[in-house]
Amino acid sequence: MTACNNLKLPLILIALLLLAPNVVSAQIKNFDNKGRQIVRYSTAGDAVDAHDGEIAQFHGVYYLYGTSYDCGFEWGNKGAPFCGFKVYSSKDLNNWTDRGYLFDAKTKIWQTRCDGKTYGCFRPHVIYNKLTKLYVLWINVYDNVVGYRVFTSRSPVGPFTEVAEPILAVNGDMPAAGLNNGDHDTFVDDDGIAYLAYTDWRTKGTIVIEKLSADYLTGTGEHVKAVTSGETEAPGLFKRNGRYYVTYSDPNCGYCSGTGTSYKTAMSTLGPWSEGKRISDNSCGGQPSFVSTIKINSQAVYLYGSDLWNNAAKNEALANYYWAPLTFAADGSINPLKCYETYRLPKAMPQSAAGSATKNFLSKCDIAGDLQRSQSFVAGKTGKLSRLSITAFKTGSTDQNLEIAIYAADENGLPQGKPLYKSNVDAKNIGWSAKNIYLKPSLSVHKGNRYAIVLNSNTTTGCYGVALSDEVNSNNGVASISNNGGQSFKPDVKVLKFKVIVN
Repeated sequence: MTACNNLKLPLILIALLLLAPNVVSAQIKNFDNKGRQIVRYSTAGDAVDAHDGEIAQFHGVYYLYGTSYDCGFEWGNKGAPFCGFKVYSSKDLNNWTDRGYLFDAKTKIWQTRCDGKTYGCFRPHVIYNKLTKLYVLWINVYDNVVGYRVFTSRSPVGPFTEVAEPILAVNGDMPAAGLNNGDHDTFVDDDGIAYLAYTDWRTKGTIVIEKLSADYLTGTGEHVKAVTSGETEAPGLFKRNGRYYVTYSDPNCGYCSGTGTSYKTAMSTLGPWSEGKRISDNSCGGQPSFVSTIKINSQAVYLYGSDLWNNAAKNEALANYYWAPLTFAADGSINPLKCYETYRLPKAMPQSAAGSATKNFLSKCDIAGDLQRSQSFVAGKTGKLSRLSITAFKTGSTDQNLEIAIYAADENGLPQGKPLYKSNVDAKNIGWSAKNIYLKPSLSVHKGNRYAIVLNSNTTTGCYGVALSDEVNSNNGVASISNNGGQSFKPDVKVLKFKVIVN
């Protein structure tokens, strides 16, 4: 942790290293130096919460679309709410700004369609129609026959408005609310014709590709079945040098960490398609989600993405992402993925000032009962501690609030005495995705003195978690942990992600 002491500005103490302007390298990094998944944070410092979707590029800006899990959606839990679909924007694929939800999913109709009593709603994909000048959103649902619902908007970030249910060539005579059609991808060819690649569950997971109408809102009936032979899902359709490619999960496996990725090629979207080839046995610890064609300084980059699920764990809001540009051999075949590399993008990639400074923080959920966590800091000036933020989340249905307190700390940075300030944060105000909690302690602090932030809860169900790292340099404070209800603390190697402002 570094401290900045400037009489003209409020003191800012932050448990991460801020980067100077124009030093963020144009690269994509998925794992830290120990091979652990990296949590991606938004420019506001909250964990990115958009899963099983895609990255799309419109007018030079990148948009990440995905399903949110922050409200506590849990696949197979009949009491779990549906959280909706989110979108983030970026100019460099590193610094993501939260642009909110694509539409209001809190309504009774959307909870009825998508909450835990149903199979859920997933996989938002957005394409732009140059003729209608509308952005078209397709999502996968399981409350109707066709398995999808379609929306339009004049903006890539919405709000999106639902249009008539689409009609597709496959499974139209099957019962509603069944496992008819699943994971899909949308693709617009060079001539402006759009296609939907989707999973046919009635044939146990074969891939279908169907041409869409001129407005991209429904199928035309022109299609090819059985692109794959079965037990596959999650197609990603794209085109390179006149050849079409479709990647897919091989085999299919809901919320599994480590399904394979294979692909096929064709000279036409409707085939014939080649035999499959595998480029990864475990999709770098996840399940394939998309391949997006993006342009960087007129150079085409084929960005592959997989969701690093937690093996259907209770809290999939903590699932991370693997993103990497595909590489190709001279014959056009896709090279195998090299999961632990840091991928450098073309040099013309725009450089941003600081947002990726929150790299290499992990998520840990263990605050409950006797276990407490603490993070100390040294006041760089005398004044009022006017604002405190700490990145926290919960897993499960916690039955007690989270208490955040500030203590004086000893020379080792361990809390001592009675709390100088404490606040109970209502469990309802803490989500399943790691986000900043903001408090206003208005606590007098003195330059050079040590203080400790302590988090605890008496919850008997679930747990509270924090963002922490053992790779962040902390010059002025230490983390510590207690396993006996705060009676004593011992140093911990992991630094908590937090921020305090002293005026």
